[in-house]
Amino acid sequence: HREERPFLCSVCYRSFSWKESLLIHRRSHQPQLSHTCPDCGRGFSRSGNLVLHRRVHSGERPFLCPHCGRAF
Repeated sequence: HREERPFLCSVCYRSFSWKESLLIHRRSHQPQLSHTCPDCGRGFSRSGNLVLHRRVHSGERPFLCPHCGRAF
């Protein structure tokens, strides 16, 4: 059997069958970035920064301007 491994590490070029495995592996190259986005693999040193970043993927805009009504 030939197992497909489509998820490639851009640092060491090791490949993985599962996206989650690649995301966990990437932490070995950036140990200070221990909070990893499950959507794109970007790492953050603080969990709060990851929470803010995940809004890029979800489209969440939780802050509403009281003057113009625009969401941010």
